[in-house]
Amino acid sequence: MNPLMLDLRPIIKLTHDQFEQIAAANRDLRLELTAHGELIIMPPTGGNTGRRNADLTYQLRAWNRQTQLGEVFDSSTVFQLPNGAERSPDAAWVSSERWNLLTPEQQDTFPPLCPDFVVELRSKTDSLKTLQQKMLEYMDNGCRLGWLINYQQRQVEIYRAGQAKEILQSPQTLSGEEVLPGFVLDLQFIWG
Repeated sequence: MNPLMLDLRPIIKLTHDQFEQIAAANRDLRLELTAHGELIIMPPTGGNTGRRNADLTYQLRAWNRQTQLGEVFDSSTVFQLPNGAERSPDAAWVSSERWNLLTPEQQDTFPPLCPDFVVELRSKTDSLKTLQQKMLEYMDNGCRLGWLINYQQRQVEIYRAGQAKEILQSPQTLSGEEVLPGFVLDLQFIWG
């Protein structure tokens, strides 16, 4: 199943509050909003994608529990990016410094910031080009490090702020570099 995109712009340009109300009224749907005002309805993931995503989030959360450097978010969290898009990466991390600048109300809603670190895990039905565009959007909005894990081709695209992307073929681990100091993602369960 591919995502369903509804172009509402001829009728309405959704505000953040309207998008939040639509998402709250349709809790069983995974929704995103592009910076251009297109509403995206994401299909549910299959078992293998869900298993891989759970392992990825678990490893990131375990590292963060030890370091306590920030906050970890799963794929159900929507972030309000500076360009107006409302995006939900498969896994994300925000430094404590930036998270603590938000009010409690902002923390309870769709946080109005771009994560410092994001991961997109390509599922069987995801368009690679669409995910690459999404990664560039994260970087353009202040993300410092991003990984696009392409299970089908056993590749990882690494996005770094202000640099060209790097493509790795079948890496066994990934380093969180200076953004996530000491974090190493073991890809054994992702590829396996």
